[in-house]
Amino acid sequence: MALAMGAFLMVLMVTMALFLVLAAGSAGRQSEPDRPRPFRTQHDGAPGTDLDAAQEELRLRYARGEVDREEFLQRKIDLER
Repeated sequence: MALAMGAFLMVLMVTMALFLVLAAGSAGRQSEPDRPRPFRTQHDGAPGTDLDAAQEELRLRYARGEVDREEFLQRKIDLER
């Protein structure tokens, strides 16, 4: 009887340990959700890279607060022409 109880406890402990390992791994993946990037950038040397670099710089300046919304929109329109 004692041997059966010991075996049961051992199986229970291994199961709990496995569960904790899996739960910790799952929690680690959820702490950094896959967020879509709001703007696509291009760094492969394809045609239009200069324009994309200019647009990316404009987006960064807007994100840092260096240009206001109105100026951002106007420059964005200008760059797309």
